[in-house]
This record gives sequence, C-alpha cells and structure tokens, in this order.
Amino acid sequence: MFKTKKEIVFVILAGIFITNAVVAELIGGKLIQIGPFVMSIGILPWPVVFLTTDLINEYFGEKGVKKLSFITACLIAYAFLILFMAIVIPAAKGISPVNDEQFQAVFGQSMWIIVGSIIAFMVSQLIDVSIFWFFKNRTGDKKIWLRTTGSTVISQLFDSFIVLGIAFWLPGKIDFDTFLSSALIGYTFKLSIAILLTPLIYAGHHLIKKYLEGDISHKD
Repeated sequence: MFKTKKEIVFVILAGIFITNAVVAELIGGKLIQIGPFVMSIGILPWPVVFLTTDLINEYFGEKGVKKLSFITACLIAYAFLILFMAIVIPAAKGISPVNDEQFQAVFGQSMWIIVGSIIAFMVSQLIDVSIFWFFKNRTGDKKIWLRTTGSTVISQLFDSFIVLGIAFWLPGKIDFDTFLSSALIGYTFKLSIAILLTPLIYAGHHLIKKYLEGDISHKD
C-alpha cells in the first residue's frame, strides 16, 4: 500500500473529491440569495470536485474517474441511509439540544438533495469524462483549458437541472419559475468558478507532474 508516488496522489485527490461531494449533499438543503438570485449553498464545494475530477482524468484516466465516481455515489447513498435512520430514531425528550422537528427540517430536505444528487452526479460525471477524453484524444497534452472547461460546460448543465428538479421542484419546495432561474444561476455560477479555476488546474498539473518525476509507475 502506498508504495508509489502515484498511489499517494490518487488517495489525496480521491479524499478531496469524496469529502467535497458528501459535504455538498449535507449542506445542500439551504438556499441562499445573492441579489435577486436564489441558489443552493451546496454549490460551494463543487468547484473543488471539478478541479479534482480534471486532475484525476489527467493522471488516472477515464477508468479512474468512473471507478471513483461509482464509489462516491455509493458513499452518498450510505449517507442517505444513515440520515434516514437518524431521522426515524426519536430524540431524547427534554435532553437532546436538537429536537426531531429541527433535525427533520435540516436533514429531511438533505435526503431529497441526496437522491437528486446521486442521479445528477453520475449523469454529469459520465458526461464529463466522455467529453474530457473526446478533447484529450484530439489535442494530446496540449490545451488543458479546452478539455477541462469544455467538459464542465456540458456536464454541469445536466447536473444543475437534475439536482434542483428532484430536490426542490418535484417535492414542491419551489415553483417552476424559481426552479428554472435557480438552475440557470447555479449553472452560471459553477461554470464561472470552473473557468476561474483554470490556472489552478495548470498549477495542480505542474505540481503533480513534478512530484511524479522518477516514479516508475507513472511512466508505465
């Protein structure tokens, strides 16, 4: 275990990837308003997921991203199961600082977020990796910005509408107009952040490449 630098890099990237994906599900039930725009607070950790997805794509390939995406989806489902059990088990009356109604108000919505996010996550990740490698196979090691931004443009369009539709619109938490505007605003925000993160993609690519120099497994 951890005999090569490449294994260490994968574990670090996978840890960052999974942590941010799960945190996004847990906090996603809160809607925030910036000016006239409404969006889920769960979009905050997703730019980090974009960043790590692209780096994993670069160094561990399409299979690496797909395997990690399926593992993450299973972990999100596990979080769903634990939340369900935590909601069903009653709080200690007069002792627990958080009563059942308060807990339900916060994490009950997160259950819908998780259902929507598991579907949206897998759809967007599979689209992302396909588009990434479409550009990668045609540009080689050049134009990193094209494959990272291009894959995000398409994949996050699906992600934004699927997750908000299942988590908020279908259960009647928001009306269709709010759903449409929130999805578009969330998509614009995530896309803008992804573009702004492009220099970090190049920086991460450079650091990992430098770290892996001399690693036999990296050459294989």
